[in-house]
Amino acid sequence: MSQPAVTERYSLRQKITLMVNRYEVRAVDAAGAEGPVIAVAQQKRMAFKEQVTFYADEARTRPVFSFKARTRLDLGATYDVLDASGAPIGWFRKDFRKSLLRSSWHLGTLDGLEAFGTERNPRVAVLRRVWDVLPVVGDLPVPFLFHFDFTAPDGSVVLTSERRRSIRDRYDIHLPQASNGWQLDWRVGLAMAVALDALQSR
Repeated sequence: MSQPAVTERYSLRQKITLMVNRYEVRAVDAAGAEGPVIAVAQQKRMAFKEQVTFYADEARTRPVFSFKARTRLDLGATYDVLDASGAPIGWFRKDFRKSLLRSSWHLGTLDGLEAFGTERNPRVAVLRRVWDVLPVVGDLPVPFLFHFDFTAPDGSVVLTSERRRSIRDRYDIHLPQASNGWQLDWRVGLAMAVALDALQSR
């Protein structure tokens, strides 16, 4: 596996087994075709979710990027996104107050960008919360399609995550390139996209 050329679209897949949650990232070309896996992470289902590391190989020997909480067991914790050597390249934090009704996040990069992201559809956000508290649901997957949009202070979109209608959790991730050529680092964008799934119940 290798790092992708500059692209705007990625596919994120989650595979759930009895023991682990597995995430796979693939670049998507202009025609919509998915390429090979460029990053993979595997996490024990009952483990604390303060850190998730993505690797470039199935044996998980070559890290590509990761995200890690600055503090443990904190609903409002800030997560640092780290490169392969462990150096910070971005961060994100859940807005706990706003997330009571509609999941909301703050996302930042080392070049000074700070974007705000929230669920696209407020009605679906409420339905998801009702679903989560139903006693008969248990571990049944959420039946609603929920999407997130992250925008910069000027209103431009820097990241979108759209859940596909699929038996397995699949997400289409878009990192649009701005008119001046700026684009959110794919590792920061995919770390945030994974967190939207892995940390959704936090």
